[in-house]
Amino acid sequence: MTLKANKDKNLDITINGNQYLRIPINTHTIMPKEELLPVIKKYASDHLEDGDILFVTEKIVAISQGRALPLDDIEPRKLATFLSNYVSKTPHGIGLGMPETMEMALQECGTPRILFASAISALGKIVGRKGDFYRVAGSKARAIDGPTSGTIPPFNQYVVLGPENPDQVANEIKALFDKKIEVIIVDINDLGGNILGSSSKALDLDLYVDILKDNPLGQAHQSTPLGIIRKG
Repeated sequence: MTLKANKDKNLDITINGNQYLRIPINTHTIMPKEELLPVIKKYASDHLEDGDILFVTEKIVAISQGRALPLDDIEPRKLATFLSNYVSKTPHGIGLGMPETMEMALQECGTPRILFASAISALGKIVGRKGDFYRVAGSKARAIDGPTSGTIPPFNQYVVLGPENPDQVANEIKALFDKKIEVIIVDINDLGGNILGSSSKALDLDLYVDILKDNPLGQAHQSTPLGIIRKG
């Protein structure tokens, strides 16, 4: 297998004195409600070895589950528009900084929780603390993706929610292969990341967040929604 890093990314990283390879896997663009398991088996089968960790982006899991919504189908309420104006926007992702993504956060998490998270966030900013909103709003809010300049069409016109039952999905993916591997469902971007699901409770999820913290899959048009972590 020829190992090829995405642009401006490295294949290897050293954590706690151990070296790990992060191997991106190219696929076609997965479309809404496309069956995910055959896609993953097709593209990953020839690359996996015993002991590997297969990591899958939460976005393709959610898309395959029909949790990608066209912007035109979302009607933000006035509250969503108001709250979105106070969300910090970065070049790496709009998050809830647009009315449509904020509207979906209100629907996914409930209006009381989002309002409480907003209030705690406002208080945190007064004392110079960041990140309170997502700590309170939770993983469902954090996993909502809006379109950016680097989003692959047609999803540059979509909002993608977090995946449902990520642990179950991870176990279903693991069962596809006859090799001794584990699977994690990840939400990684250029600002950091989280692991939403895994095929084993014994996995050190904090370690794998550290291994993927520089987002080796990239943030734009790489078409690499899968990857392999392999200890060197």
